[in-house]
Formats: sequence, structure tokens, C-alpha cells
Amino acid sequence: MKNTVKKLMALLLAAVMLLALAACGQKDAKDDGKVELPVADGAVIGTGATAITVEVQGADGKSVTFTVNTDEKTVGAALLKLGVIAGEDSDYGLYVKTVNGETADYDKDGAYWAFYVNGEYAMTGVDYTAPEAGTTYGFHVEKSEG
Repeated sequence: MKNTVKKLMALLLAAVMLLALAACGQKDAKDDGKVELPVADGAVIGTGATAITVEVQGADGKSVTFTVNTDEKTVGAALLKLGVIAGEDSDYGLYVKTVNGETADYDKDGAYWAFYVNGEYAMTGVDYTAPEAGTTYGFHVEKSEG
């Protein structure tokens, strides 16, 4: 009986240790670098030496603002890597169609994502704009007139 209890305890201890080792070796389910959308207001995402602020104003007029840390060369590359924006390559650069999980469909209702730098309409596209610390980059759903 004493021998059986020892064997049972040893087996139980081995099982617990095996589970502990398996848990330590487990990686995050999302190891592709993408963040969960929508990014919450006030969140800090990404890794890198440059901290930028991103402000997203959806079609409903509500805004969220969050911080992105990055080492990428462009704002577009940083946000694409994290999955915050998505779009299509065009002759003029990246045509952003989705920001923070919300899609603007120009073909459906004339809505598009306008890109702003420190509150001013950007003179360059998101994939041509270098991230600068302390700068606010905005994406606002706007509708074309006409």
C-alpha cells in the first residue's frame, strides 16, 4: 500500500511538472504583432523608440486616441504592422480603407479615410509620412461632395 501511494504521488508530481513546463513554453496566441481591434481610447500599443499619437474619428463622429510606439520608417508601415489600418496599394500609395476595425467604402457612399498631421490635412500619404515623436496623426471618415 505504501509503495502504491509513493508511485501515485510521483506520477501526480510528474504530471504537474509537465503541465507547468508546457505552460511556460506556450507563446501568445497572437504572435503576429497584430493588436486586437478596436484599439481602446488611451491605449499604448507597439514597441519602438518613437512614440506617436493616433486619433481616429469614425463615421459616427466619435473619436479614440491612442499611442503607438514604433521603429518603422513610415506611419503607414507602423499601423499596417499592428493591423490598425488596412487598404490597397494604388498608383498614389496606400489607399486606406479600414482604420481601427471600421471600413469606409467610397464606392458605396462616397466615404473615405482622410489623413491628418497635427490637425492639418496631410500633404503626403500615410505610407510616405515618417513618424515623428510628439506628433498626432489623425484618420477621419469624410464624405466627398458631389
